[in-house]
Amino acid sequence: MSSVITFLLNGVEQRVDSAAPTMTLLNWLRYEKRLTGTKEGCAEGDCGACTVALRELGPRGRLTQRTVNACIHLLPMVHGKEVVTVEHLTRDGDLHPVQKAMSEGHGSQCGFCTPGFVMSLWHGYETGAPTDAGSVADQLAGNLCRCTGYGPILNAAQVARDLPDAPSDKPDACTRLKALDAGPLTYEVDGCAFWAPQDADTLAQLVETHPDATILAGATDVGLWVTKQGFAPDKIIYLGDCADLAEIEETLTGVQIPAAVSHQKAMSSLAEMFPDMGELWRRFASEQVRSAGTLCGNIANGSPIGDAPPALIAVGATLTIRKGAQIRHANLEDFFIEYSKQDLSPGEFVQAVDITAPDDPMDLRCYKISKRFDQDISAIMAAINIRLRSEKIVEVRIAFGGMAATPKRAKAAEAALKGKPFAEAAFKAAMDALDQDFAPIDDHRASAAYRMKTAKNLILKYFVERNFGEVRITGRDKVLAQDVVAG
Repeated sequence: MSSVITFLLNGVEQRVDSAAPTMTLLNWLRYEKRLTGTKEGCAEGDCGACTVALRELGPRGRLTQRTVNACIHLLPMVHGKEVVTVEHLTRDGDLHPVQKAMSEGHGSQCGFCTPGFVMSLWHGYETGAPTDAGSVADQLAGNLCRCTGYGPILNAAQVARDLPDAPSDKPDACTRLKALDAGPLTYEVDGCAFWAPQDADTLAQLVETHPDATILAGATDVGLWVTKQGFAPDKIIYLGDCADLAEIEETLTGVQIPAAVSHQKAMSSLAEMFPDMGELWRRFASEQVRSAGTLCGNIANGSPIGDAPPALIAVGATLTIRKGAQIRHANLEDFFIEYSKQDLSPGEFVQAVDITAPDDPMDLRCYKISKRFDQDISAIMAAINIRLRSEKIVEVRIAFGGMAATPKRAKAAEAALKGKPFAEAAFKAAMDALDQDFAPIDDHRASAAYRMKTAKNLILKYFVERNFGEVRITGRDKVLAQDVVAG
């Protein structure tokens, strides 16, 4: 048990015992360590100017690395890990290849965003990420620039790989992290307590004992409460260090994704089961957010515009909900009661989401409507999942986000399709039935009329795509081949 936040910063051990539990990693780096290469642009995890890398040892002692937004990452969350900032990349006065590529390729103008881009490119360099234009654009989706037009930055990813290799300090990082004395964290400053248990049983005990505590996973929402709303909870329980909740488990019927599994890990697994869900995940926030936030957290916060719940409802996902030693299960579609109210009693938390792989495959297609392609909140999220047999619709599940106060199934539209021939008339009837399912609101993302018209057209889009073509354009220079399923 540790009462001191212990971690590595650019290879050097740090011990912090007086910082507020809600202090962000960014503020600590800039104001306590004077490492000003990490910038504050938005303070909400959108612009990427604050990008740093986190290294940690996985369940089998293997070094893992990811990028996060330091502006919303709370300092105690780095306990037991290594933080790498842009200042660490230069060795003995020599620039790292990604820094050289950015400099020589004129990938910087005002320079404010440059350290964040460099860290994202360095992460890709270190992890061997693909360097084709589309993959690099996905990799850099969480980094914004107002000056360059992105072309030289995108080129830098490829140019860096053509330069002489930079020596890696990964072996040293492994050794240092193994030697780091960082047990379960119990940290309290000025009346605010922060617990970071390392197993699910201890987590469950803490949540049951402190039902009023804020449960923290990736801080992609809670971090915004801190930076934008001045939120300062008295109690925080962090589940990200629970090793037994960090790995996807194969079940007899599919997979179970526990509470500490990041979006990044979850998307890789779900894309194998449902290819279109993988395409959706490409547009889910950014790499920095996906590597920090969790699938269960996206569900538990109950947002009506979350991208994950409609897709998971459409494939019949269920939840494992825990209170102390007691476990119960619930259908995901029943978890959302009303706006900001979920089916959780005091002391309960979402321990896992369970997804069944269908023996008789259905054809799932996901449609995200937003103002921009990358890193934008959906105005409408639609997930349509249909099984055909002998040209008849024998099973259908349709779910929407952004159309109601909660993610919700379109049961009237489903009823208009089920048992009908796979024909335009049935889908037109489903479009009309959607008026019985939803009464959308007007807000800054879309009007009620736009939402309803677009939602209806997405139902028709499903029919057109499946009936008339074998190729679906799904995103930035990406084409997802799909065979037309006849039965």
